[in-house]
Formats: sequence, C-alpha cells, structure tokens
Amino acid sequence: MASTLATTSSNRIDTRFDSLRVSSGKALVCYVTAGFPDANSTVDVLRMLESEGADVIEVGVPFSDPIADGPVIQDSSQRALDGGMTLDGVLDIVSRAQLRTPTVLFSYLNPLLAAGDGLPARASEAGVDGVLVTDLPVGSDPIREDWLGDSDLAFIRLVAPTTPAERMRLISRHGSGFVYLISRLGVTGVRADLPLELSHTAATLRACTELPVCVGFGVSTPQHARAVARIADGVVVGSALVSAVGQSLKAAAALTRSLRAALSKAAVDD
Repeated sequence: MASTLATTSSNRIDTRFDSLRVSSGKALVCYVTAGFPDANSTVDVLRMLESEGADVIEVGVPFSDPIADGPVIQDSSQRALDGGMTLDGVLDIVSRAQLRTPTVLFSYLNPLLAAGDGLPARASEAGVDGVLVTDLPVGSDPIREDWLGDSDLAFIRLVAPTTPAERMRLISRHGSGFVYLISRLGVTGVRADLPLELSHTAATLRACTELPVCVGFGVSTPQHARAVARIADGVVVGSALVSAVGQSLKAAAALTRSLRAALSKAAVDD
C-alpha cells in the first residue's frame, strides 16, 4: 500500500489546513450530493459554500446502494441518479464551479472502478483535490489503495469510533489530507446529541497521527460544530446541509453561515 504523509503533499487541502493551524482556526467541511436537486443547482450550491466560508467541500457521487448513508443522503442520491447524474457529470459540476476551495470526491468504490484507471487524473484536471472512499478500508484491496494513494489526489481515510489505537496509526500512515473520524457507529444522519465518548476517541486519534482530524456523522447544528471544534481540527456536516439544500439555496446558505460563525466563536473561546 502507498504510504503518504501530510508533509509530502502540496495540494490545496494541506495548504488550507496549514493556514488554519497558523490562525488557530477550525475547518468547516461541507458535504453535498452532486446532482441534487439537479446539476445546475449543485454548481450554485458549491459556489455558495465557498462564499459562506467552507474550508473543504465534499462532493458526493450518487450511488445506488449507499449502505453507509442514512435516509437524507440516500434520498438525495436516488433523486440525483433519477435525474441522470453520473461520475462524469460530477466531474463536470466541479469543473464548472471553478472553486478555489479544496474539493474532495466522496464516493463508494464501484463508481470509481467503473470510471477506469484514468479517473484520478481526470478528477484532478476537473479541480478535485482529494478522494474519500467509504468502502475501501486499509488493507482490503492493496492494488486499488495504491491506485488512489499514488495519485495526485489526497487520499482521505475513515476511522471508526471502535478502531484501536494501533490501527488508527496504520490508517493514518496510509492516508493524506486529513483523517475523517466517524463520530458514531451506524449510518449518516441528523442527530440530537453527540456521543459521550467522542472526546476520548478524538484525543486518541490525534495522538496517533500528524494529519488533521475532522469529525462527521451526526454533526447537525452550530452547537454541535462548536463542541466538536474543541476536540478536533475540523467539523464535517452532511445530512443537515443536504436537507437544507432540499429546501432552498437560501436555507443552505443560512445553515452554512451559522456553522461558520460557531467555529469562529469556538476559536475565539480557545
């Protein structure tokens, strides 16, 4: 497997986290499903996220069997697929958006395999900076891991709340950009509260890696974001934002603005 350290990569994700580290800021990582509610709207959403202060944008590739996702993202993926969204369409959306904000392709493995060996290069040309594959754990498929890990894209890896410290170190050694800490077992979705053990899990992971640690799954409100900012380097918001996108661009902008303000307040409090 390819081993990529944060210090060896020079893409926009590393640059953004370096800047945040200097300013003691916390990253706002925003997820949206490409093609929901339609392709043109997604371009507008991506540009809105950038203007409202997102530090990293995860662009979800719709998939027919999103086993790690809850009902909100499942529904958005199905609607995008019904509208004809494909991986090529996702790359076209990113290219059209012309973002300065670091952008991550968030996908299951099958759509990436179907796109062919040239997918990492095509994604980079479209303006993608990193890739996160939900169903490609470390050691499961070394050939495919090398395929992505040896590319110009940052290879963001997932860590579960039950992951032992030794495996956290292994995962971190075979990733780059940042580490995505799943806050709880189960699927994505809006939650009322954060897990009580999250602080301990985040501290354990941060002791195991030099990469930034961002926490997602169930982070839904400005209050959640502010709490997570105290224990991690960044906050990932997905289902709540996708729900807001389903209401209107204005609603999504308002939520993004409130999350950005909460993270800014957390930095001041620290």
